[in-house]
Amino acid sequence: MTPFRIDESFARWGELLDLILASFAYMEGRIDPPSSATRLTMESLVEKAKAEIAYVVEDAGQLAGCIFLRPEKDCLYVGKLAVLPSAQGKGIGRRLLDIAEETALDLGLPALRLETRIELVGNHATFAAWGFERTAEKSHPGFTRVTFIEMKKALAG
Repeated sequence: MTPFRIDESFARWGELLDLILASFAYMEGRIDPPSSATRLTMESLVEKAKAEIAYVVEDAGQLAGCIFLRPEKDCLYVGKLAVLPSAQGKGIGRRLLDIAEETALDLGLPALRLETRIELVGNHATFAAWGFERTAEKSHPGFTRVTFIEMKKALAG
């Protein structure tokens, strides 16, 4: 399992897109509105990687996981944390979150923040087990019900 940061030499955009789509596929029909992952393209991934801090994990020559990180005023936002379904349970997600924590501390940010859909209670439990606490319930534009929760993890610096 080899994590590395996406930089200008990265050229595996199609494989990265396939990884994200495969990882988020189980959400189809379970969440409303649909995941923004379904609107990603190779071109938008290139732009996302330029604007954010992105890492991938390679396992046996295949991209098996990724994470996109965006510094905010008082935390590091964790987005598009994805692990191939066939690679889940190997510690890849946990390793990617370790990288997020290291990155936040390097940037002088005291916490990680993420958002997960209200329907995905398994994700809530996983993130809680990894030290995240629910901090808010929010709605996507046009929705009157809660559609996602925000979770934060304070980091020991």
